Amino acid sequence: MSKSCCNHQHTAPIKAVSKATSGQSEHHHDSHCCDNTTPVSCCSTQTPHEHASRDGNESPGDEEPPRGGCHDKACCSPPLSPAHDHKHEHEHEHDMPPADPLVAPEQGNSRHSWQVLGMDCPSCARKIETAVSRVSGVQQARVLFTTEKLVVDLAPGLSPDPVTAAVLAAGFQLKGAQANTAHTITKEATRQSPLLTTLGKYWQPLSLAGLMLVAALLPKELGQPLFTLATLWGLWPISRKAWALTKSGSPFAIETLMTVAALGALFLGETAEAAMVLLLFMLGEHLEAYAAGRARAGVTALMALVPDKALRIRTTAESEVREEVGADELRPGDIIEIAPGARLPADARLLDELGAFDESALTGESIPVERRQGDKVPAGSLAADRVLRLEVVSEPGNNAIDRILHLIEEAESQRAPIERFIDRFSRWYTPAMMLVALLVVLVPPLAFSQSWDEWSYRGLALLLIGCPCALVISTPAAVTSALAAATRQGALIKGGAALERLAHIDTVAFDKTGTLTLGKPQLTELVSLNGQPETELLALAAAIEQGSHHPLARAVVANATEQGLTLAEARDLRALPGMGVEGRINGELWQLLAPNRVATLNVEQQTRIGSLERQGKTVVVLCQSSGDQALPIALLALRDQIRPEAAAALQELNRLGLNSIMLTGDNPNAAEAIATELGMGWRAGLLPENKVEEIAKLACTRKVAMIGDGINDAPAMKRASIGIAMGGGTDVALETADAALTHNQLGGIAAMIRLSRAALTNIHQNIALALGLKAIFLVTSLLGITGLWIAVLADTGATALVTANALRLLRKR
Repeated sequence: MSKSCCNHQHTAPIKAVSKATSGQSEHHHDSHCCDNTTPVSCCSTQTPHEHASRDGNESPGDEEPPRGGCHDKACCSPPLSPAHDHKHEHEHEHDMPPADPLVAPEQGNSRHSWQVLGMDCPSCARKIETAVSRVSGVQQARVLFTTEKLVVDLAPGLSPDPVTAAVLAAGFQLKGAQANTAHTITKEATRQSPLLTTLGKYWQPLSLAGLMLVAALLPKELGQPLFTLATLWGLWPISRKAWALTKSGSPFAIETLMTVAALGALFLGETAEAAMVLLLFMLGEHLEAYAAGRARAGVTALMALVPDKALRIRTTAESEVREEVGADELRPGDIIEIAPGARLPADARLLDELGAFDESALTGESIPVERRQGDKVPAGSLAADRVLRLEVVSEPGNNAIDRILHLIEEAESQRAPIERFIDRFSRWYTPAMMLVALLVVLVPPLAFSQSWDEWSYRGLALLLIGCPCALVISTPAAVTSALAAATRQGALIKGGAALERLAHIDTVAFDKTGTLTLGKPQLTELVSLNGQPETELLALAAAIEQGSHHPLARAVVANATEQGLTLAEARDLRALPGMGVEGRINGELWQLLAPNRVATLNVEQQTRIGSLERQGKTVVVLCQSSGDQALPIALLALRDQIRPEAAAALQELNRLGLNSIMLTGDNPNAAEAIATELGMGWRAGLLPENKVEEIAKLACTRKVAMIGDGINDAPAMKRASIGIAMGGGTDVALETADAALTHNQLGGIAAMIRLSRAALTNIHQNIALALGLKAIFLVTSLLGITGLWIAVLADTGATALVTANALRLLRKR
């Protein structure tokens, strides 16, 4: 993979995800999915059986278009033939590029990215964006604080050199060009000795403190000049950065305030206090850097999960060649081998019969997961017990870790409303405080003949109170800590906006299949209606479904396989829009249809179907076509299993004061059976547009979260206050909602909501601390009670308190 700073361009961020990319392939009926005329109900022409089988046991109406409706390419691709759909669904499972946190570059523009060093807080990111945006030819610039990444779109033919020069001129450093793979950010954290690292990092405050200590020990006539020297020594790098930021478009930076305050103190002869102000400021800067590092620790650890090297196995005519290659050289189809205790360098499919993997770093689940031959294992997983061979299935830069990192980057653009307000507030707060400080210096001496020295001193103290650091960091510090804590526990929340909306949720709507249930239906009953042996009828139904990766189809085929039945070859397989699926076996036409599509059912058969449905089962009718009529031959009853943790998860939501409701396209009898068992409300028989309407009705009076499995409920997720996707063991499904559970456990929903509420409380506490301390010291400075070093200590102290309070969220369980 190229190491140049210019990354490949994406045409657009990918948002929609089909079940084919979520580990559950689409049924061949999907060739009839697209209508291209109606954005919400583009899939409404699918067969009832397709709807039922797609979700395991749901009836017509449960299939929904991808997020964004029919305008999404994932839904409206050209129809595929049944053969293609069956054969190639999984082959393209990993071809989807990761979502980009920026709008896709315009035609002809080039995209470049670098890693930025020296950012202590999100305000630093905005300073860099301001500086880079002023460069001629820059179309778009974004700094992703969490991953320390600068992404810039340049007009055609322009060199990135002016961008790097602007960043350096603003007082920041670039670590170098970054390739597409997010985790290729250098991972040699500290290869120098700890002593050299500490001295290199803290030499400025250490040298300043040393000079001040010597000056304090000397007599006043010798100490005064030394304090002046110490002040100038500490002021030099700060004033240089203030000047650089002023030239790059950020004149009201904290460095500017510190420079003016220190020079003013020197002018007034307060040399010791000026030096103390600079020392406290430097310590505060390092404290912010430490806090930022702690908040980014989860992301840094995520980057380090994927090894740089891999052992690739190549088979030649003569022998088997084992070679060590870079992880970025791996391509889909390559065979790799990992030893116990080693991590996977890419997403891969297990070739051995059995293997155990520790996936705790990605999912938060501490118990190793047992994988079988053919199962997909995400990058970063650790082989637990033996040497294993796997086949690579992900492109470089598009493995599980990379996609999560891209989601984290994307989340930064979704700032919480309260954070956007604080940002706007801080933009005028500092200039306003500088104006007030100037008035404090000028008005009393000119209007009331007060002492210039005294009011200049008070004005300088007021100037330091104008520093917005504690206020600016109050919200992003809490948001970043909460998002990092959620990631460690197997939950991804896409930004502060989603975090804040999640905290206000009072109602949770659930999809049924794959969310409340396991999405793995089982054939529980087969009823022969003509006296023909059940095994023969099962073989006929399985022959029509053979080759499909659909949950219902797999359940029928699996049951036939378990009984050792020989399946005939079905020809002319095709979907019947709005009806079901059919195929010819030995020249005879057989159909699998939803009960409401079979007009020839008698009263007794309808009663039997109703009885099965009341048991929570989905019924499919096997019919033999005779002329224009479909004669019912057998009833197949299937039932999905409720997730073991579903009842406990719903009880936990209830304890949090949340209402729960199930929205499903399944028949009312099956829905009622499951909802009653779980003790929740329900709506059944819903088409895609009906689910959206139900969410809209609820949203009139409530804040609703919609929980689904990534694609079937995408329109409803989009209509809800927040959409949450069940990971289902796949990573691409995480793209479809505002938040996602990678460990696929319903208990994580209550944990996410508790964390979001704690984060919102933390933000309110931080804002109160920041503004409260400033208000107190504003009054004391005007009254002359507190001086310069107390003012800067108050600001640094507020930053420390706010930061420490935000870091408490990292320990949230």
